[in-house]
Amino acid sequence: MRRTYNTLGYALDPSVDGQTRVIGDVEKAHANDGNTLTTVQKNKAEARKRKDRGDAASIDGYLGPWAGYADEVKSSTPSEEQKAILETWKPEKKVKPAEGEEGAEADNASSTLHIAQMEDYMGRSFLHPPADLGIKFGEAPERCFLPKKAIHTWSGHTKGVAAIRFVPKSAHLLLSGGMDTKVKIWEVYGSRRLVRTYSGHSMGVRDLSFNYNGTQFLSCAYDKTLRLWDTETGQCIQKFSTRKNVYCLKFHPSESLGHLFITGTQDKKVLGWDSRTGNVIQEYDRHLGAVNSVTFIDDGRRFVSTSDDKSIRVWEWNMPVDTKHIAEPNMHAMPTAALHPSKKFICFQSLDNTIVTYGAADRFRSVKKKTFKGHLVSAYSCQVNFSPCGTYLVSGDADGFACLWDWKTTKMYSKLKAHDGVCIDVEWNPNEPSRMATCGWDGLIKYWD
Repeated sequence: MRRTYNTLGYALDPSVDGQTRVIGDVEKAHANDGNTLTTVQKNKAEARKRKDRGDAASIDGYLGPWAGYADEVKSSTPSEEQKAILETWKPEKKVKPAEGEEGAEADNASSTLHIAQMEDYMGRSFLHPPADLGIKFGEAPERCFLPKKAIHTWSGHTKGVAAIRFVPKSAHLLLSGGMDTKVKIWEVYGSRRLVRTYSGHSMGVRDLSFNYNGTQFLSCAYDKTLRLWDTETGQCIQKFSTRKNVYCLKFHPSESLGHLFITGTQDKKVLGWDSRTGNVIQEYDRHLGAVNSVTFIDDGRRFVSTSDDKSIRVWEWNMPVDTKHIAEPNMHAMPTAALHPSKKFICFQSLDNTIVTYGAADRFRSVKKKTFKGHLVSAYSCQVNFSPCGTYLVSGDADGFACLWDWKTTKMYSKLKAHDGVCIDVEWNPNEPSRMATCGWDGLIKYWD
């Protein structure tokens, strides 16, 4: 009686003969039908019986603790009653029609030309570089100088600008992608007008990439799609999707493979694409986290990828197995990277507020002497870049600064207050010794000299 009272909180009074009198918690006794520990143990004895475990020495006949109940009936298919219940709860599967089929959503990609005439009196489009500037397009200056002040501001995006890219070789046009879902292209020389707006994404643009001659470019956005655009006409040539966010993309730098490009995705993969067919031709899936950057080295024969798994992987082009894997305990995630103009080094923006350097030649090793500090980039994927001659390294900053270092001494030379919000991207004009463009989350693009 004492054990029953201590365990259940009540007990039957033995001093009353012929009657049931409860001492303690009466409500709990009624809920348990007046059962005591003695009657509970009897009920346990009447519980379901398990099958014999068998002899442990017998490999085939030993069931052990996995022996089922004696009255248990096993079935791999549901009963008729269970099937009826499943049918009532089965959701209707909606099949999305493919493009071109009846009921499919129409692609709303379009573009707007903002200049009066698309061609000049000689029939040349805005893609033709101006010939009256005295600039040798495609030739990097031998010596560069530090930019000191902003000489122009482009303001056309209604939200933050995420990426800017100069058109290859001539750099007379500047492409920008914003969180307002728009991609815009601007004149760099002359009146610096807005030339064309490309509309098609339904969410903010993440990254941009020109092909080798600038006639086409790719854009990726947070709507999980990629779009291939004709720079001149504004036509959306192709639409790609993997149903995952794409964080970075790059066209192959060579002319012979200029129709191929790679993307780094949210689902830990680097994908190789053919822009002519829209198909994935190769998959590189060794990363353990979202891929943040892809950078071609060795003239396109190899490329480097970084990821949220805090590692660097070096790949041979079209080979799905990484040739080099770098993952140290003291490493942080590296969201952006840039190749030095000499093509011997590659710099990575590390989220511990440093820029680290690795050799991009045969041996891909860390160059500890080339570590750049003094800026704040934690939690932001601020782009890093070089001057055309390789003398200066430049990077954006979380406080809106454009920071410039000397490549040889790693000394910070200048911090320019570029934007009110984050300065997310910095691009140096490849044909000018002291001019660069910056963009930020304040929606502005600035040109510096």
